[in-house]
Amino acid sequence: MDSNSSFPKGKIQNIRGRCLILSGDDIDTDRIIPARFLKCVSFENLGEQVFADDRKELNGDHPFDQKINKGASILIVNQNFGCGSSREHAPQALMRWGIRAIIGQSFAEIFYGNCLALGIPCGTMSEHKIATLETIISENPMEEWKLDLNQETLNNHKTSLGLNYQPGALEMLRTGRWDATYQLTSNSDKLTQKLKNLPYLNQFNN
Repeated sequence: MDSNSSFPKGKIQNIRGRCLILSGDDIDTDRIIPARFLKCVSFENLGEQVFADDRKELNGDHPFDQKINKGASILIVNQNFGCGSSREHAPQALMRWGIRAIIGQSFAEIFYGNCLALGIPCGTMSEHKIATLETIISENPMEEWKLDLNQETLNNHKTSLGLNYQPGALEMLRTGRWDATYQLTSNSDKLTQKLKNLPYLNQFNN
């Protein structure tokens, strides 16, 4: 999913999709998007370069290259995902590949914030729950899951697993406050009225 129309907008309460497992602790932002791609003028084509070096090394056997994972939108990771440099290109690359949510044991703080700014929820689970989830996904990788931000669960037709979010981030995602453009358009009437009431603007109209 690399079309702008499919990018997150406004309130985010549910995300449906297949899961993709990316195993390993301390996967840093330089692995997610190597430094040589930071020179790009826009983020538009970063999805093609996500995990570029890892994928080249594994010669088609990387999870992001495996045919069975094409179209997956929920990324399952382990501990301290997104550590390293603070580059915002990392979540941009993941989003433009098609990732709409990430679930892991823990996330680097700046990476977490950069994901929130794009409307990508980062939920956490215990190591045991992640291992259970990975087993279920491996047995049926084509199964669709629902990430419910209101119930704070990830579930399919027979399994439901609880997960955690930072309270402030969860509130921003649910209400759409993470999306500045959404906030402006949804409050356009209030903004128009406010402008009408500003004396230093209205004096030129009299």
